[in-house]
Amino acid sequence: MTDAFRTGFAAQPPESFGFTHIRYEKNGWLARVTINRPEKHNALAYQTLRELERAFLDAAWDDAIAVVVVTGAGDQAFSTGGDVDDMENLTRRPHDYWKWVGAFFDAQDRLRNIGKPTIARINGIVVGGGNEFNIGCDLAVMADDTYIRQIGAARGSVAAAGATQFLPLIVGDRRAREILFLCEEIPAQKALEWGLVNKVVPRKDLDAAVQQMAETVYAKLPNAIRYTKEQMNFWRHLAWGLTIGHAREWLTLNSAMPETAEGMSAFLEKRQPDYAKMHDAVTAGRDLLPWGPYTRTCAQCGADALPESFTHCGKCGAALK
Repeated sequence: MTDAFRTGFAAQPPESFGFTHIRYEKNGWLARVTINRPEKHNALAYQTLRELERAFLDAAWDDAIAVVVVTGAGDQAFSTGGDVDDMENLTRRPHDYWKWVGAFFDAQDRLRNIGKPTIARINGIVVGGGNEFNIGCDLAVMADDTYIRQIGAARGSVAAAGATQFLPLIVGDRRAREILFLCEEIPAQKALEWGLVNKVVPRKDLDAAVQQMAETVYAKLPNAIRYTKEQMNFWRHLAWGLTIGHAREWLTLNSAMPETAEGMSAFLEKRQPDYAKMHDAVTAGRDLLPWGPYTRTCAQCGADALPESFTHCGKCGAALK
């Protein structure tokens, strides 16, 4: 085996990556990946996802690393999911949303296939896509003063990057549906009772509890742990592989739909979405194409693909015949 070949698989010092959205640290056999955007509640921007993917790959390749801890910076949030600035821009460009969703899926794939035990250190609220990184880990320790919540059905999205696939396996079908349909906060004690986390401790004891869990799992045979993890991931791999491509396409198409627009507008305006309006749109058949199919052409300027219900051209203002 050539030195060049070996170098291609070599792990790197954490500081060599120049990460700006995450902190990546190695201390002996333990690696820590921290989403480092506390001012944004550790929301996941495109760059955040790419940096997470790269850190997970390096931790997988570093033979000295035996356990990986995933957490968020500060004490307010583990992660609140997709960055609202990204989401607002991407609803106008579905093809770019397809790329963003792909980055999310890539990071999730790297985490699940890292080949080493992973521990979520839940230091604050866990919302939406943030919870998908929590349940993407093997184990979780949670501070007792925080909560977990899925919000997709309340805000115009679907938790299709882990939650819809894995929550039924973790908490059972009925509880998974409750989490995903009702979108209610799940306090720490309930999260423990339902199996969303393994341990709940007072905030002051969080780091000690995570360290103790890491040391306990480190004191096991590494290859045996890796294969045990792979065997246990069978149902996750199956559910993921059968659904993730479809989810990416659906999320992309849905990003430009009225429900997503209403959910995003409501979030930015700090109000509840107008759910009644969305239900009325379904009743009237206006939920996907609110102005009708794009069938009309303007005889004045030639603009085409105008909605069927338009009486005037949206480009030149001429009356449509």
